[in-house]
Amino acid sequence: MAAIKDDADVDDILADEEELVKALCVLAGSDPENCSYSRGYVKRQAVFACNTCTPSAAEHAGICLACTNKCHDGHDIFELYTKRNFRCDCGNGKFGEFKCQLFPAKDEENVRNHYNHNFSGCYCTCDRPYPDTDDQANDEMIQCVVCEDWFHSRHLGCAVAEPEELQEMVCEACMNKAPFLWSYAAHFAVPPVISVSHLAEEVEVNVEEGAEKEEDSEPGQSRDEEPSTSTDHAKQEEATNRSSPCKRTHEEMAGSLAKATTRTVACRLKELEVKGLEKLRQGAVFWPYGWRSELCTCTSCKKAYVAAEVQFLMDLSDTILAYENKGLAEPFGQHPLMMLTNSMDRVQQLEVIYGFNELTTSINAFLDQCVAEGKTVTAEAVHQFFEELRARKRRRTNAGYQ
Repeated sequence: MAAIKDDADVDDILADEEELVKALCVLAGSDPENCSYSRGYVKRQAVFACNTCTPSAAEHAGICLACTNKCHDGHDIFELYTKRNFRCDCGNGKFGEFKCQLFPAKDEENVRNHYNHNFSGCYCTCDRPYPDTDDQANDEMIQCVVCEDWFHSRHLGCAVAEPEELQEMVCEACMNKAPFLWSYAAHFAVPPVISVSHLAEEVEVNVEEGAEKEEDSEPGQSRDEEPSTSTDHAKQEEATNRSSPCKRTHEEMAGSLAKATTRTVACRLKELEVKGLEKLRQGAVFWPYGWRSELCTCTSCKKAYVAAEVQFLMDLSDTILAYENKGLAEPFGQHPLMMLTNSMDRVQQLEVIYGFNELTTSINAFLDQCVAEGKTVTAEAVHQFFEELRARKRRRTNAGYQ
């Protein structure tokens, strides 16, 4: 095995390790042995589509991880990452005579399942497959946490933040489907691009008009004129404070209005709206982890979530991060590679993961070559492939001792 040369190599390997762990976590949260159908509409699980069994775009169907492994081995499979509130379709009425080997007694249809063009292997607003052999842009894809479709970053209609800030994304269509999210975006999005709303403008105009009216009410009174009594002086000072931007700015007036409203309004959303800030209503919105905890849960807002079909946003365990963490904590989430590296020191861990990534890359290249050349993957071809890998490793090892 080649030695790690410098910090850049270490960073690359650690990045690969993180991607590997994420990929394993997606599968770790789902049972690879037992069909999930008996669990009903599972809160979140890895979902796949079989292009061999259900190729029609008019008859979408999704299958769980166990059925992908046991019932559809060798089929043309679309990996859809995860879906929420989904029940396995394997072997139901959409599959004709094909029956599930793990749980054959299924209803004809799962009426609460939601499907989109992902189940036909297409993604984004451009409705293209992934990977797309005709697309030379090599653009990353990001999943919307509401509709769960995947989008090319160039098709999101906004500037994409730095990768470390890409926590959760809501596409523009879903933002408009739940328009109250724009008010939250002004305060919690990454970055919170905002514009001044009509509320702030109205406050400013009202303040100026109030000053003019006050001046007109006492035309014979000069600002420099000595007031006749202490009471008049107090009134004069109060009037000046209300009218002079040097004493009280328009922003302070808006802040006072927000504070006054906070005392009487229990709705978190309304509290944000009176602050006079609004996210520019265009493009996708990126949110940091934890933003859902800022959402109001008053009765009125809960009804709005249900009406927009986004009530799951109130559930902090709905997130992909929560799903991945849950998968790692469960017995079938302990991937052999991860258990193997637990007993190693840091250098050994990096070497193993480096080797695993190299092996994965080589296998993928081998399979892609077979497909491109129209060859059948035979046992003899696989044995030859691994023999070449062993020979390559021997050459590297021998070179290291020279």
